Amino acid sequence: MEQSQLGIQYMQEGKWEEAAKFFMDEIEKNPQNAVSYVNFGNVLSALGDQERALSFYEKAIEIDEKTASAYYSAGVVYFELEKLELAREMFEKAYKNGLENGDNFFMLGMTYVALEKSKLAIPYFQRAVELNTQDAEAYFQLGLCLAQSEYIDEAIEQLNHCIEIDPNHADAYYNLGVAYGFKEEKNKSIEMFDKALEIQPDHILAGHGKQIMEG
Repeated sequence: MEQSQLGIQYMQEGKWEEAAKFFMDEIEKNPQNAVSYVNFGNVLSALGDQERALSFYEKAIEIDEKTASAYYSAGVVYFELEKLELAREMFEKAYKNGLENGDNFFMLGMTYVALEKSKLAIPYFQRAVELNTQDAEAYFQLGLCLAQSEYIDEAIEQLNHCIEIDPNHADAYYNLGVAYGFKEEKNKSIEMFDKALEIQPDHILAGHGKQIMEG
């Protein structure tokens, strides 16, 4: 097993010190390997040292400006820091440099949602679910954005995909309740609110929605 693979295994196991040591060894042995800087930055980010993590992503980009994973990882940090325009820029650069995976499109969508531009998020979530058909959260976010843009039938379809994958997604059932209520399908709406409350009895919004529909 290569050191980088072993380091990633340590990260997956939550053995951060071991992972950091492996990636730092790689950097010392081959200081021009951009990926090693990204990996070390990911360890720092996981440990909450966001500013230092960004410096390692920047170093990776300095070595090789086509290191797509560096842009993606930097985007995640900027998103967490609520520096949303910088996050969007990083995710777009990751895509332009060849990172065409579901996670990157999902994060682009989430960034547009956070920027309160949910309609612009729709194509990114659509691409995310095309690339990862088992991503329940991407279907959920796509459903929300479609509902907010008043594409109710399309929203219901995507929310149903979400609960097929994750039958315990209380918020998806709640939003299905809202969508069916919007379509004036009272019984179906109450059924969805009941399901949300069955999964999460303290789901205040679902309880309120049910009261309205029963009233």
